Amino acid sequence: MLQQKNSIYEKAAEIIINSGECTVLTGAGISAESGIPTFRSKGGLWKDYDPTVYASLSTFQKDPSKYWSVRGDFIWNYGEYSPNEAHYSLARLEETGVVSSIITQNIDGLHKKAGSKNVFEIHGSLREIFCQDCNREYIAPEVPKNDIPKCSCGGVLKPNTVLFGEPLPERALFNAQKESEQCGSMIVIGTSATVYPAAQLPLIVARNGGKIIEINIERSLASADIFIEEKAGTALPALEKEIGKLLNNNS
Repeated sequence: MLQQKNSIYEKAAEIIINSGECTVLTGAGISAESGIPTFRSKGGLWKDYDPTVYASLSTFQKDPSKYWSVRGDFIWNYGEYSPNEAHYSLARLEETGVVSSIITQNIDGLHKKAGSKNVFEIHGSLREIFCQDCNREYIAPEVPKNDIPKCSCGGVLKPNTVLFGEPLPERALFNAQKESEQCGSMIVIGTSATVYPAAQLPLIVARNGGKIIEINIERSLASADIFIEEKAGTALPALEKEIGKLLNNNS
């Protein structure tokens, strides 16, 4: 079958190019192709572990070994996890000025690892670990490997992620809302868009007349102007290619 002249990727590319500023909202689905398990979906991390126990601030303060028993392997083996083609495509689109920012719910740090600069990690990141006593920073995977990793000063180490019972980082959340308010389009990738406050960001874009492009293996946003039913690692390079064509034609 011959490909239609105006494919869904071409239409998405036109929206992005013509909308002015474009921001991106990502969830766990974009990192699944990097071998990182999601949280709530089938086979996700919270299927086997109760997050209100293993990822709560109150439990961490009483017994941090519970958190480290679930998260330690990822942190100690952080060097083995690599960004996939979706992460790299977004980094290149940012470099060319097409993407203005990335707002992510992910705590894996792969956007920054791929080279993206303007990243707002609204749930924090497992890449940075801080001593609870002296605030010394450790960068994964260079973290002491113990049941309860401790700083050289003796303080307990805690990853820079938001646990249940903790507020979201104010600066990252402020910037995420600001980007959503001023962008002309948003690409929503690999998220169910049901967890607030991230779920309100596409609503802000739509309310201000912006366009929404969803890339997901299952549709989450009924109001999306374009839905691309595909894995992020396949869809983003295809979209990047079409954007490149438009930029070349307009130059």
